[in-house]
Amino acid sequence: MISVTPHISLDESELEFAFVRSSGPGGQNVNKVATAVQLRFDVARSPSLPFDVRARLMARAGSKVTKDGVLVLSAQRFRTQERNRADAVERLVEMIRAAAVPPKRRRKTKPTRASKRQRVEEKRKRSSTKRLRGRPADD
Repeated sequence: MISVTPHISLDESELEFAFVRSSGPGGQNVNKVATAVQLRFDVARSPSLPFDVRARLMARAGSKVTKDGVLVLSAQRFRTQERNRADAVERLVEMIRAAAVPPKRRRKTKPTRASKRQRVEEKRKRSSTKRLRGRPADD
């Protein structure tokens, strides 16, 4: 079990890993060893995620989520499968943690009397400046 938050934990059987050849560092091994990791996690059908967290995660992930609701993360920063695998899992956990925090509700506020007065005063000054830029009046 992978602990995400005190209330959310993922079963490792929900994660699917595929190893592919990586671009980037690796020296002579880069063309021989499949070190890059593709992590697949079925967000839409995961029993571990509450409905609201699932919806926020799919919205936040954007193009990383397929039409079927599967989140695909690629990791190829490191030269070994183990470190790339751990990196992919850590990034998934961070995404779920961020989605688990409910957004703050917006509270409607009204501008203060002082801010209204200041806005009108600035408009008057700006208007006066623009009026003075015009042609001089014929006397």
